Amino acid sequence: MARFNTRTAKARPTSAVTSTGRTLRTHEGGRGHERDPRSELFLLAVSHFLADTFYESAGDRDDRFTRLVRQLAVSDPEWTAGLLGWLRGEGNMRTASLVGAAEYVHARLAAGATGGPSNRQVVASVLQRPDEPGELLAYWTSTHGRAVPKPVKRGIADAVRRLYHVRSLLKYDTASKGYRFGDVLNLVHASPDPDKPWQGDLFGYALDRRHHPDTAAPPASLPALALHRELMALPVEQRRAVVTSPDGAERLAAAGITWEALAGWLQGPMDKAAWEAVIPSMGAMALVRNLRNFDEAGVSDEVAARVAARISDPHEVRRSRQFPFRYLAAYQHAPSLRWSYPLEQALGHSLANVPALPGRTLVLVDRSGSMFWSRVSERSLLSRADAAAVFGTALALRAADADLVQFGSTSEKVTFRKGESVLKVLERFGDLGGTDTTEAVRRHYERHDRVLIVTDEQYAPNRHGDPTSLVPADTPVYTWNLEGYRAGHGPSGTGNRHTFGGLSDSAFRMVTLLESGRDGNWPWLA
Repeated sequence: MARFNTRTAKARPTSAVTSTGRTLRTHEGGRGHERDPRSELFLLAVSHFLADTFYESAGDRDDRFTRLVRQLAVSDPEWTAGLLGWLRGEGNMRTASLVGAAEYVHARLAAGATGGPSNRQVVASVLQRPDEPGELLAYWTSTHGRAVPKPVKRGIADAVRRLYHVRSLLKYDTASKGYRFGDVLNLVHASPDPDKPWQGDLFGYALDRRHHPDTAAPPASLPALALHRELMALPVEQRRAVVTSPDGAERLAAAGITWEALAGWLQGPMDKAAWEAVIPSMGAMALVRNLRNFDEAGVSDEVAARVAARISDPHEVRRSRQFPFRYLAAYQHAPSLRWSYPLEQALGHSLANVPALPGRTLVLVDRSGSMFWSRVSERSLLSRADAAAVFGTALALRAADADLVQFGSTSEKVTFRKGESVLKVLERFGDLGGTDTTEAVRRHYERHDRVLIVTDEQYAPNRHGDPTSLVPADTPVYTWNLEGYRAGHGPSGTGNRHTFGGLSDSAFRMVTLLESGRDGNWPWLA
């Protein structure tokens, strides 16, 4: 009798975040599921901004993160090195990747471990911005002492050759830094890149201005440094004339005077003329963060139109690598309606990986108190609940047929129309108290083709069991974890139960892979 070898038989794919089968308790007391160390570290790493969450202090999360990195650096160096490189690149998690790389090297040196990716390669892979060599040195010396091992020095030296240039020196080599460019060069002894003949002069000037700031002279081979010094030497009363001159924007850009430095250079307010002079040289991320300032200064509609075109350009959005919630934050804080549509477009580009799912989809968005209390980062006013609503709404709007539900201690459907603005739909979400995920699934699941839950997984006990148990075994349940706590609300990795994590749209790729019958691997191995 043929039960398995039929034309309709289909293998159930597996996914990377895997449960062990052992039981834990969620922070709310629900019956939780333990994940293996790799899965626990991945979910924590992609959601950890070194800030307090509702259930864990930043210190406790740091300790859990470093413990897992140290363990896996020795037991599974290939996987851990891959995670750290991806984390700083596509994952766009800066601090966690720097801390992870330092702890990876420290653990392997302490254990005398050999083989696998070199410590030098791992350090170099996470250094992607010119200020990061100094950041990593500051972390190492404050955590592990002033003796910096050779692999760390060599990895930093590799990054220095790649990252140090005139503009980076002018932007990042400031007196507020504990490790100036010259300090880094002194410690790691980086030699100039032979393909960059100007870099030797740059390194020499960085050392000179660190140790002899009053007498250091910009080399003739680097005219931007001389122009910068010339503008910095101008009497304060003459500086606004530079800003308002016909070539003011070009002069400021050529001298490497950034928008962050301009107010200090002017020693006065950033008025309309100042912003309009520096806007052409600002990056897309800086433009998005300053929309409110542009309005308050009264920048012209012509300049605003150019800003709108930049921030909504798909190439600029991809290059800026901003998390989608950044556009929601800008929308909430920019008073002028002239930014609304460009921000909607930018948000759409930042959610490019959200699939148009066929069939019927139930999307459950966690709006509990713990999600509202936890901020997406230590510098943001947005909560994890806001980020959850962004992802859930985008998925529902693109799906063929979706029910969008917000839940906490109660639950309710969120109405929307096809083609409606994501930012407008987000205004219909509220704060719904506790976390009864199971009851939300029980109430709203009606033979959907799939269920996707965006949550921190810390559900309260419920007599019906864990949330995923109420959905038939042949129906996929995807959990999007935004917090990275240790216990999950259901099993994961096999049997149509899968967990993803992070604050970018990249995890949505896994849904498409799994529904096409292919296994969902770690993103750097996919």
